[in-house]
Amino acid sequence: MNQDSFHDLYVRYAPDVYRFALWLSGNPAEADDITSETFVRAWAGHSKIRTETVKAYLFTIARNLFLQQRRQQKREVSLEQAAQIVAMHRPSEAVEQQEDWEKMVQLLQTLPESDRTALILRAHYEMPYAEIARVLSISLSAAKVKVHRARLKLTAVRTAWEVPEK
Repeated sequence: MNQDSFHDLYVRYAPDVYRFALWLSGNPAEADDITSETFVRAWAGHSKIRTETVKAYLFTIARNLFLQQRRQQKREVSLEQAAQIVAMHRPSEAVEQQEDWEKMVQLLQTLPESDRTALILRAHYEMPYAEIARVLSISLSAAKVKVHRARLKLTAVRTAWEVPEK
């Protein structure tokens, strides 16, 4: 890959990779690191792209980096800390929209990583199930089931959060 084509690739896909990493991690600094490292690995990689799209290939790298960081760090940020970090780095928007976004990040963080990844790829990036299956290294039917179950879990968690205590 020459430098010009790599630059075009970066300009086209870096925002999507960053948003995907942010959805996974809930941390803007970590999302920056994952995004940068994703493109370093794509540049240095000598293997053939095994997915149907470049975006899926980059998301696969980003997800693997996220999982690798989780294994190395052996720590989890509390949901409150993640919401505070995200809130500090977001552009100013209406308070209600910011609270809704923070709530969604918190809700997503309650899902297991693979469920969260499947749901984000399908709902936010409208990725076909076949590509989701490749990114997660699972079968097509398992990808469909995973997205469906993630939606159900997210709905259940959201409902539980919205029900006022008596």
